[in-house]
Amino acid sequence: MKSIKKTIVLFLSLTLLTPILATAKGGQGNGGNNSQAVVTELYPEDETTLLWMREEEKLARDVYLAMDARWNKPVFRNIASSEQSHMDALLRKINSFGLEDPVLPGKGKFYFAELQSLYDDLVAKGKNSYIDALEVGATIEDLDINDLIKAIAATENLALKTTYESLLEASKNHLRAFIRRLDQQGKTYTPVYISQELFDAIIDA
Repeated sequence: MKSIKKTIVLFLSLTLLTPILATAKGGQGNGGNNSQAVVTELYPEDETTLLWMREEEKLARDVYLAMDARWNKPVFRNIASSEQSHMDALLRKINSFGLEDPVLPGKGKFYFAELQSLYDDLVAKGKNSYIDALEVGATIEDLDINDLIKAIAATENLALKTTYESLLEASKNHLRAFIRRLDQQGKTYTPVYISQELFDAIIDA
């Protein structure tokens, strides 16, 4: 899967790239009627990443729901619920900036063709065996961690940075959960998106 940076190209033909100004007004300390506007600019790259991350969290949720339906294991059901919370947090940010939510109704349906293809591939693999399903879970969290780290580094918007940092910590916990179960099955996961050094640091934390 391409990095988030490459997805910017995907958005250039869309009308979603108009910078949005979110304005919040606060009263002055003297209790008068005057107010001071605080303006925060959301850059096109921030919009691109936010919308992509929203659908990437949907990818995780929908794959885990499919794996739960196939294998009936609590790990998939529980983490799918967490991914729904991630989706909700990102939707609140999308709404606060007045953007259009890219998420399509229905499970396993995606606005971005790249995510649709990835979903189809991951579900097909995960249905082969329980071990394959665990590896799919580890791969998704591996990808999420990589993309969230890039998103945090790329934005100067504190609201987005704070949200991404929270999601990052949750994704690390999810990765640990899948790796523990793979270890129980005698299987070793090799990271695809993050470095082996970072992977080891997360798992050993």
